[in-house]
Amino acid sequence: MTQRNRTGDSENETAQAVTTRKTTRRGGGDPGTRGRTTIADGVVEKIAGLAAREVVGVHAMGSGLARTFGAVRDRVPGGAKAVTRGVKAEVGEVQAALDLEIVVDYGVAISDVARAVRENVVASVERMTGLEVVEVNIAVSDVKLPEEEEEEETGTRVQ
Repeated sequence: MTQRNRTGDSENETAQAVTTRKTTRRGGGDPGTRGRTTIADGVVEKIAGLAAREVVGVHAMGSGLARTFGAVRDRVPGGAKAVTRGVKAEVGEVQAALDLEIVVDYGVAISDVARAVRENVVASVERMTGLEVVEVNIAVSDVKLPEEEEEEETGTRVQ
């Protein structure tokens, strides 16, 4: 015969209720899934810009005009180097797409440099952000010739 407690419930039902209350978690689920993380386009652009510059054969990022303005900005005291120059990102909730504009050194195989840039950018962005990189479009806007570097070094009259 089952004994009843004061409220009329059987002992087994009371034990089940206590057990259920002990195993119920407050807050509902894994703490890592509570809330939302958003990553700004500029963050992905910085990561991609740094990753592209690491590749051997990439001389600079951006078009000629952007590099000219960037060089002026770099010489101004307190002016920060434009890491995102030549990089445009579109970032969604789980994916990112990138457009890069690069200048390569003379003599390198452009297709090999582009492949290496693409691989390094995809690996860096995916590792650091967790976003899937769906495409990396690369436009080679110029080739840096060896004699152009000599002109730049001797181009200033005052030091």
